[in-house]
Amino acid sequence: MSADYIMVGGFLGAGKTTAMLRLAEHLTQRGQRVGLITNDQSQGLVDTSIVTAKGYPVQEITGGCFCCRFNSLTDAAERLTREARPDVFLAEPVGSCTDLRATVQYPLRRLYGDDYRVAPLSVLVDPTRAARILGLEPGASFSPKVLYVYEKQLEEADLIVINKSDLLGAERRLALENALKARFPQAEIVTVSARTGANLEDWFSRLSGPLASRPAMEVDYDTYAEGEALLGWLNATCSVSSATPFDGNRLLQRLADDIRERLADAGIEIAHLKMTLAPDMGNDIAVLNLVRTDTRPESPHRLSEELTQGELLLNLRAEGDPDQLKSIAMARLEALGRETPLSLEVDHIEHFRPGRPQPTHRMVTA
Repeated sequence: MSADYIMVGGFLGAGKTTAMLRLAEHLTQRGQRVGLITNDQSQGLVDTSIVTAKGYPVQEITGGCFCCRFNSLTDAAERLTREARPDVFLAEPVGSCTDLRATVQYPLRRLYGDDYRVAPLSVLVDPTRAARILGLEPGASFSPKVLYVYEKQLEEADLIVINKSDLLGAERRLALENALKARFPQAEIVTVSARTGANLEDWFSRLSGPLASRPAMEVDYDTYAEGEALLGWLNATCSVSSATPFDGNRLLQRLADDIRERLADAGIEIAHLKMTLAPDMGNDIAVLNLVRTDTRPESPHRLSEELTQGELLLNLRAEGDPDQLKSIAMARLEALGRETPLSLEVDHIEHFRPGRPQPTHRMVTA
């Protein structure tokens, strides 16, 4: 029997990983085996660390989006099949990727239709980011070519999922729902909170339907490539240790506040800053998210105890020069080492702009 293939897209900071874990929990409770596939432009992914800590089988595809690593995507699914035999694959593409219908879903359906039932394409949005981009509220946003990528993600969606409804009052929620319906009439609008669980069943129930077979949207790949390249990428893996126990939750909070302040001073808009801190022993983990430069970081998962040794993962995506992102992050890590009794050693660091997307396949019809 074929397995379900469910892809949950959306721009950086929309809450895709939290939502996918909620969906994985829902499916598991119904007796279905779940395998997850994470995706990024480089290695050292916070998302993979979070999924692993939850105990789900996961495969990680790095070095490009699903569209450009299509064969790696199917290979990852085959590995999961051998190891865990999932009934459902949950796939989270890079948050700056679009044209997924033509480059991933239609090729999967046409080339591997006996193996997978491809579900409708869900695209999550952060409500504050969406309200600013749609002109409903003031606040910092991105340059026009980055916004081109954002809007193309919504244009191809079957389901636009407004996440973080716990941050919305009734008036803001209605205004955003109406604006999205008017701008993207091809999509159903669902409003949920992955954090609290509100209305998730409504979204989940729609995933059992078929993928719409309408022609894929037109995409200007020059503009797409330029928009994606305006986003700087930074991934760092650090070893953290101390002779005496320290508060890992407080460490992440301080580091995020310091980085956010320096980026704000430089006029750089954060798309997503994600960090995890995991002790060397056990499965405990601290997670921190920051989705805009003018907001405060949030910690959906906190360490239950102090620690003396651990691994820190830092993933930063922002509209700025990657060299500047690295300089700011390294300066703050070095400052923590000077100002606290902690020892911080950078084991791996990458900083770059994403390369031009070059899809393995592009099929404009189902």
